[in-house]
Amino acid sequence: MAYTSLPTAAAPSQLCSAKNGFFSPSWALLCKPGKVFLGRKRSGRFRCQATEISADRVPDMGKRQLMNLILLGTLSLPTTGMLVPYLSFFVPPGSGGAGGGTIAKDALGNDIIASVWVKTHGPGDRTLTQGLKGDPTYLIVESDKTLATFGINAVCTHLGCVVPWNKAENKFICPCHGSQYNNQGKVVRGPAPLSLALAHVDINIDDGKVVLVPWVETDFRTGEDPWWSA
Repeated sequence: MAYTSLPTAAAPSQLCSAKNGFFSPSWALLCKPGKVFLGRKRSGRFRCQATEISADRVPDMGKRQLMNLILLGTLSLPTTGMLVPYLSFFVPPGSGGAGGGTIAKDALGNDIIASVWVKTHGPGDRTLTQGLKGDPTYLIVESDKTLATFGINAVCTHLGCVVPWNKAENKFICPCHGSQYNNQGKVVRGPAPLSLALAHVDINIDDGKVVLVPWVETDFRTGEDPWWSA
């Protein structure tokens, strides 16, 4: 059976033919099969009805853009919900303490409670804790069983080794290159060029936790501006 194409402007009566095939984007055809005879010659009868597609049923550009915005907003909500916990994983724990400080943690990663700490650490004790930016920081217990108002950063100012407290010598002695600091962390022997950094030690009045706060005032040991906050 041969097929020919009719122009899209053809009238509906022209589009109804049992012998012709056609495609027109502006007309939709509803064809109902009639009688079909099979044999050496094929013949058939079809009843065709042409229906015009109304122009107002085609969405304009404004509606398309609105639908795209709605779709984008729908997708962005769950995506943002997944990103928030993912990004919060990279925020250092313990941040957001009182006064912009950091809650001190013990060797097991537990928050330090001041009243508990002084019960288990005697006068003159200097024990490492996790302090500002995760740096090892000494908490000092005074002779009256209270915490000193300052902590001492244990990172050597020479090449960054962790400086241990030598109770017998009553000073901090670096095992890497022999630098020495007095019991307050002031450098007394090189090659370290500077004293150990300081941090304020506060106690949260609500839960009694020890909070370390950046020291930005004059270094009371040297009378100079703190080199670590420059």
